Amino acid sequence: MKILCSSLYEQQLKVILAEFETFKSAKDFKLYLDTIVMNAPTKARKYKQSIYFDDEDVKDIEYEDYTIIMHINEEKESYFLVGIVKK
Repeated sequence: MKILCSSLYEQQLKVILAEFETFKSAKDFKLYLDTIVMNAPTKARKYKQSIYFDDEDVKDIEYEDYTIIMHINEEKESYFLVGIVKK
C-alpha cells in the first residue's frame, strides 16, 4: 500500500496550516489529518464518492471544515491525495 500526495495537495495544506493562529493548533490539525490519511486504506470504501469527480474510485474524506479528495487505485494498491478544499 502506498499513499501519495499531489503537489496541489501539499500546496493547499501549507496554506491551510499557515492560517492557524498558533503552531500548536496547526500541529494538532496536521497530526490528526495524518492519522486519518494513514487509516484511509482500511476505510476507503466507506467514504462517499467525490462530488468533484464522476468516478467511483475518487472519494471525499471530510475532516472538520475540509474535504480531502483521494483517488484509489486498487490494482497498484495506491491511494493518491488529489487535494484538500474548504467545505
